[in-house]
Amino acid sequence: MVIAMKKERDLTQGPIIKELMLFFLPIAAGSIFQQLYSAVDALVVSRYVGTAALAAVGGSAARVIDFLIGFCVALSNGAAVVISQHYGAKRYDDVKRSIHTSYLFCLLLGIFLTAIVLLFTPQLLTLLRTPKDTFSDAALYLRIVFGGAVFTLIYNMGASSLRALGNSRFPFFCLAFTCILNSVLDIAFVAGLGMGVYGAAIATVFSQLISAILVTIALMKSDEAVRFSIKDLKIHKLILSRMMKIGVPAGLQSAMYSISNIILQVGINLLGTVVIASWSMSGKIDGIFWVVSGAFSAAVCTFVGQNYGADRMDRVRESVKKGFLVFAGMTVVICTILLLIARPVLGIFTTDSAVLECTRYIIFFFVPTYPLWIIIDMLSGALRGLGDTLVPTIITGIAICGFRILWVFTVYQAFPTLFVICLCYPLSWLLGDLGIIPHYLKRVKKITELSK
Repeated sequence: MVIAMKKERDLTQGPIIKELMLFFLPIAAGSIFQQLYSAVDALVVSRYVGTAALAAVGGSAARVIDFLIGFCVALSNGAAVVISQHYGAKRYDDVKRSIHTSYLFCLLLGIFLTAIVLLFTPQLLTLLRTPKDTFSDAALYLRIVFGGAVFTLIYNMGASSLRALGNSRFPFFCLAFTCILNSVLDIAFVAGLGMGVYGAAIATVFSQLISAILVTIALMKSDEAVRFSIKDLKIHKLILSRMMKIGVPAGLQSAMYSISNIILQVGINLLGTVVIASWSMSGKIDGIFWVVSGAFSAAVCTFVGQNYGADRMDRVRESVKKGFLVFAGMTVVICTILLLIARPVLGIFTTDSAVLECTRYIIFFFVPTYPLWIIIDMLSGALRGLGDTLVPTIITGIAICGFRILWVFTVYQAFPTLFVICLCYPLSWLLGDLGIIPHYLKRVKKITELSK
């Protein structure tokens, strides 16, 4: 694969919607390809190994991976906020220091977390009440995938750094290439060689290794003013402190989402293997919404970060207003398409009639409620770009995560059904909306007044 770098993009100039969309679209496309990693794993494992293996790959093991990787990716996004603000202010020496600090920090953190997971895999899966018929495969998949977690962290850090500099195209091309590679290896290892869950995990780790190498090379070919060099790897304490101030609350927010989902996964596990597999399957179908939502939030975060660094609060306010209108329209279109294609697409993944019926129920319950989520994701991204992550973390911690945990230990205990598990999600999103809207308006007003 030839590394062809595009020059960094200055998001403080030009038409807002045009610049935002040109920056967003490669992120969204790349995120969709990233989602295909797990979707292809699920498809191949379901078709060639069975429902129990699908539950192993997409059940408790997936929740643990989401929890730890999500926390570390949020830390990387904290670094991206700092980088984008420095870049918008044209402080290029600080940009270089930030990139090298975040890269080395992610490398060390990835090694540490890999060791922890490898040591405590049985305890983690036992804590989640993983069914006996999926326990062995779930443990194998978790250990192998986390053996390559450092590659995932390096890729996400590098991709976040490139996007902070206005380059969202290369991370997309990188993910497109490695997703195709992962698909080919999945088919070869699982369908061709009969390696089962082990083959799916190996394919994923190897593809992540390649993505980490490619994004590192891309950083080394950036413009000289912000170029990455292995010999310059060093943790700059002041910069790391600022990254942690932004990244740790964002990481805690991600961790709280994951913890609440892990607790909900315990409830799902108690409903049996069919429900576990169906819950995993539904995530592969509606995952396109979540990756587009996350991509738009990341785009807004970088856009706001660069303009805030350049003291362009007028563009910050307008980008959020116009971005929300675009995001709302996209959500309606995506949700409509998902409802139309859900039934035929599910037939590609599995022929198990019980899993098909249960998955349809989950999808048709959730999809119409997704507009409730976009407000939280959009405003959280904007607030991160402004360097404000603590209060949004507290809001989501109470309104979303705390509510879900309380729901599981109260309402779900009285009515242990799939409907009750599903219901807590849109209710928690609504509570989050009611908390984050007034905080965003207050924050923007205060910054605008101080900048006058």
